[in-house]
Order: sequence, then structure tokens, then C-alpha cells
Amino acid sequence: MRSATARRLIEEEFGDLPIAALADRRIRGDFKSWRDKYANTPRKADLAWTVLARILSFAKDRGIITNNPCERGGRLYVADRRDKIWTEQDIAAVLSVASDEIRLALILALWSGQRQGDLLRLPWSAYESPHIRLRQSKGGRRVAMPAGTPLRALLDTTQRRGPLILTNTLGRPWTSDGFRTSWAKACERAGVSGLTFHDLRGTAVVRLAIAGASVPQIAAVTGHSLKDVEAILDAHYLGRDIQLAEAAVLKLEARTKL
Repeated sequence: MRSATARRLIEEEFGDLPIAALADRRIRGDFKSWRDKYANTPRKADLAWTVLARILSFAKDRGIITNNPCERGGRLYVADRRDKIWTEQDIAAVLSVASDEIRLALILALWSGQRQGDLLRLPWSAYESPHIRLRQSKGGRRVAMPAGTPLRALLDTTQRRGPLILTNTLGRPWTSDGFRTSWAKACERAGVSGLTFHDLRGTAVVRLAIAGASVPQIAAVTGHSLKDVEAILDAHYLGRDIQLAEAAVLKLEARTKL
């Protein structure tokens, strides 16, 4: 649904709504009930709510109303990205065009399975070769993991330009927006689309599983709960991953002659 369509729906439903009604604390519930009529198409519902919130925000900024009842409405649509993984080709494509700063971020995410925010805040003091220790911002879980050889080699040869491991080309800490912009540009140059930096977290889980790691072992590295690891390794990934099947058969062949 486009914004123009959302505006038309808003006008049809609330075009004759008196401005005074916006001061009634119950109006937010009325707006929510209207949005929820489109709950079977969550993206449509979210866009309609967003456009309505913007209209009311404009009115508030102009002094027409004193309160925007559609602020912080929440979203109905939640993307499920468990089936989005980076292939070796995708990874190689970005590495071939990325700056040293983006390359370090990619390898760090791929071998640690951590969230973007935690990696952007990760200090050098968290790395004591061969281990990385951190406290995750979401849930506060403490994680201690060995840094894989490729990651360790890169960390050991990276110039420390400040207290944080990941910095921009000026040697300054990344802002979230600044990192996302630079990451998007690198992906565009590499011809990689439909994948996000956060998808590297799930990719790390899958890579560990293909290598033969158990669910508890994977959780110990990435900081996921056992339930979340199992969900990631459900049919979205492993049910159709030939690499995992090949690894399983090789293990079986090594244990039996029948």
C-alpha cells in the first residue's frame, strides 16, 4: 500500500472527525481499532498508522493540536529473517570491495555471531587472545568465546586507533546510522541485496552447525538461547542444506561399515 492510499483510507474514516475529539484520551483506542481492521495485512496496517501519526505530528508542530495520540504506536508486522543467510559467494563479494573497516566488521560478526550494536561498542579490552569476552546489551548475557583463527589474525594485525575495535575511516567510533550507510554502500558495490548485517548473526549459527557444533556449543559462542538456536536451525536452514547432509553422512561413514 502506498502513502497516497493510506491517506485516502484515513480521509474516508476520519475526514469529518472534529479536532476537539483528538483531546479525548479514548481517541487513541479508536485509532488503534481502525488500524487493527487491517491486521490480516500487517504492512498495510503499519503504513496506515504511520501516515496518520505523521499527519497528527504535523498538526502538533503547527500548534493545531497539543497531543499526538498516535505516537509510539508499535508495529504489527515483524519480519522473520531466519531463512536469510549469507552464502560464501555473498561474503566474498563484500570482502572484495569493502574498506578495511567494513571488512573487519564483517569478519567479526561472522565469527562471533553478535549483534551490530554490541559489536560497535566492543572495546579492545574485551579481546585477550585467543578469547573475546562481552556482555550482551539485550538480556545482559555474558559471552566468552574463542576467536577463530581468521578473526584472531585480523585482530592481531589491526591498528588500534581508539578504545573500540570497530571505527570508521577517520578512526572514530561508528554511529549506528553511519555504519548502516557505509555497510549498505559496500553491499551495493558488491551486488549483494536482500541481506542485512544482522543476518550475519544467523549465518554464524548455521556455519557452526555445518561444522558439526552442537546446539549448546553454538549458544555458548553466539549468546543465543538454546531455543533460539534450535529455531534458527529448523527447516528454514538445515532442512535443505546439502552441506549439513554431507557432513552428517561423512560422520556416519566414519562410525559404521553398514
